[in-house]
Amino acid sequence: TPSQTRCVLYEDEAGQTQMELREFGGFKRDRKAMVDFIVPTTTGSEAESTGIYWKSPYAALEKQGIYALVVNARHVKQVPVHKTDLVDAQWLAILVCSGLLRGSFVPPQKLRVLRLISRQMQKMTGILSGEKNRMHKVLTDGGIRLAVVVSDIHGKSSRAMIKGLLRGETPEQVLQYASKRLKATEEELLDALAGELTEEHVFVISEILSHIEDLERRIDVFFRQLLNKLDPYKPILRAMRTIPGIDKMGAAMLLVEIGDDMTAFGTAEKLASWAGVCPGNQS
Repeated sequence: TPSQTRCVLYEDEAGQTQMELREFGGFKRDRKAMVDFIVPTTTGSEAESTGIYWKSPYAALEKQGIYALVVNARHVKQVPVHKTDLVDAQWLAILVCSGLLRGSFVPPQKLRVLRLISRQMQKMTGILSGEKNRMHKVLTDGGIRLAVVVSDIHGKSSRAMIKGLLRGETPEQVLQYASKRLKATEEELLDALAGELTEEHVFVISEILSHIEDLERRIDVFFRQLLNKLDPYKPILRAMRTIPGIDKMGAAMLLVEIGDDMTAFGTAEKLASWAGVCPGNQS
C-alpha cells in the first residue's frame, strides 16, 4: 500500500517553530495514527493530490474537524529540489503556513460520496455509447443502412426492426414494426433494411444488442439510486432544470460535482471556468 509522509509545523512554549516528520501506511490503523499525530498540533492540514490516495486521509481528518487543503501538484513543484517524500512534506508544510497554497474545490462529504455513483454511471454511459457505435458499424458491414433513413437506430421502432432481422424476418416483414411517425417512406426503409447478414453478423449484433440493453438497465438502476440519495435536494434540482440544456440526469450529475454552496467559487464566471463550460476563444 502507498505510504504517506506527514510534516507538522507548530510553535512550542518558547515560541519557536518546531517540525516533526512521520511516515504512515495506507491502512485504516495508519490513518488513525496519522490523525492522532496531526490533531493535537493543528487546526488545518494540506495534502498534495495524488490520484485517489488523498481521499481516505482527507475523510479521516474531516471527521475530526480538520480543514484540509487538497492542492494541485503543479502548483507546488516550481522550486527545483531533490524529489523525496520527506522534502515534499517539509516544502508543503512551509508553503501552507505561509499562505501560498490554494486548495482545490472539494464538495461536502454527503455529496462527495455520491460521486461514486455518478462517475460509475458516467463510465457505463461511455461504454454504452461505444457499443452503440460498434453495432452501427457491424450493421453497415452487413449492408443494413438504417441509419441513413432514421435519426436514431436505437429508437424503439428501429430496434424492433433490427431484432426482426436478427430473427430471420424479411425486410417486408419487419416493416410492421416501423413507427408511423418515421419520415422515411416504405420504399426507403426497404432499401435500408435489404442487407446481407451472415451468421457471424447476426451473432455479433445480437451480443452487442444484449450488452446495450443490459447497460441501459444498469444505468437506470444507478440513476434511480442517485435520485433517491439526492431527494433532499429536490428544490435545487428543480431550479437547475430551468437552465437550457439541463435535464434531470444532467442536473443530478452537475450537483454532485459542484456541490450546493456556490460561495466556494465566488462568481458565476469562476464556476463556469472550473466546470470547463466556458466558450473557447481561439482567434
